[in-house]
Amino acid sequence: MTETTKTHVILLACGSFNPITKGHIQMFERARDYLHKTGRFIVIGGIVSPVHDSYGKTGLVSSRHRLTMCQLAVQSSDWIRVDPWECYQDTWQTTCSVLEHHRDLMKRVTGCILSNVNTPSITPVIGQPQNESSQNIYQNNNVSSKPTAAKILGKVGESLSRICCVRPPMERFTFVDENANLGTVMRYEEIELRILLLCGSDLLESFCIPGLWNEADMEVIVGEFGIVVVPRDGADPERIMNHSSILRKYKNNILVVKDDSNHPMSVVSSTKSRLALQHGDGHVVDYLCQPVIDYILKSQLYINASG
Repeated sequence: MTETTKTHVILLACGSFNPITKGHIQMFERARDYLHKTGRFIVIGGIVSPVHDSYGKTGLVSSRHRLTMCQLAVQSSDWIRVDPWECYQDTWQTTCSVLEHHRDLMKRVTGCILSNVNTPSITPVIGQPQNESSQNIYQNNNVSSKPTAAKILGKVGESLSRICCVRPPMERFTFVDENANLGTVMRYEEIELRILLLCGSDLLESFCIPGLWNEADMEVIVGEFGIVVVPRDGADPERIMNHSSILRKYKNNILVVKDDSNHPMSVVSSTKSRLALQHGDGHVVDYLCQPVIDYILKSQLYINASG
């Protein structure tokens, strides 16, 4: 397959990240490596989206701290970025809503026709009155010549660098101006761009718990977008999928990362990391990167058993 015929992927991880661990970052790296090895995908970006403060999880520290810790954890990465949109909303957002937001943002800013998107969502555009229709900035009917593959990839890369791959200043998180004029933008039907939800097998297992997820949301998440699953703690994703009719229905949209490296995953659990911090366990350096540890100690986070 050529570079332009492969599916271009943006991996999106939603979660508390309370705090973000080395394991969370490894999930991105392993997922990207696996997707590249299949020969069918090119991962062009990764997005960490921390949950809103009103999620209500016990011990959840302020999003201000969680965003900063996430930023510190990805500061050495040239493809994983932190997005504050979810934290900056008025209230908690569903995973489905977050996926739809990023889908619509990609459509507006990159000019790409996303392959796993057939219908527009109702997520509002930041800074735009909701009773006004958004301007269609991703189509230019005056373009007469068909864009070359180089132009296509160049424009997608340039545009994505303005969104998921822009590192905001540490002291201040800002939104991308979704209505910005990015110059001449053409339609690129030749590029297949997909946003896939990156998760561990524990989230996949939660889909099987009756009443926990809205079934309509599950249909959108798995059916329209798709999931990349990084197995955790010896879990069997194939067995998990057999316990849900929706997961079975969209089995082809669920990519399970098969890792042949035999390298053990770092601890993904934020809970174990918090306990290690509270007990002064030296193994915390195995769970968290040093800049995150330094920030936690400086800010006096997770000192008490309650947080």
